[in-house]
Amino acid sequence: MSSVAEKLQRKSPRPASTKQVRLKLVYIDFWSAVKLSFLIALTLGIVLVVVAFLVWVVLNQTGIFTDLDGLLSDIIGDSFSLAESFSLAQVMTFALIIAVLNTVVGTALGAIASVLYNLSVRLTGGLLVGFTNS
Repeated sequence: MSSVAEKLQRKSPRPASTKQVRLKLVYIDFWSAVKLSFLIALTLGIVLVVVAFLVWVVLNQTGIFTDLDGLLSDIIGDSFSLAESFSLAQVMTFALIIAVLNTVVGTALGAIASVLYNLSVRLTGGLLVGFTNS
């Protein structure tokens, strides 16, 4: 007597059919590339501002600024204050300026890269990409 489980076990498994697709990337939409590069650059700018804030807070809480002020006053002999030179307002202003500049430059580079790719496709024929269904 054979059970249903034994009958199913005796059947040979069907080989899974894998399909392969080869596609050519022959065009990148300019505005899509600009929007994507803007969002990536904006995200990196926000990360830059947050990291600058966190690094300043950690350095301030550990007392590194005061230790460096004492070391510089011993070496130079002048009343130079590192804590006043690198205040939170100045550090955050500098980080915001760099973040805005990086956003503008990153967006421009994304636009330039899409235009250059679209021009190079005319010579090379595009990028061939293969996909499989596994």
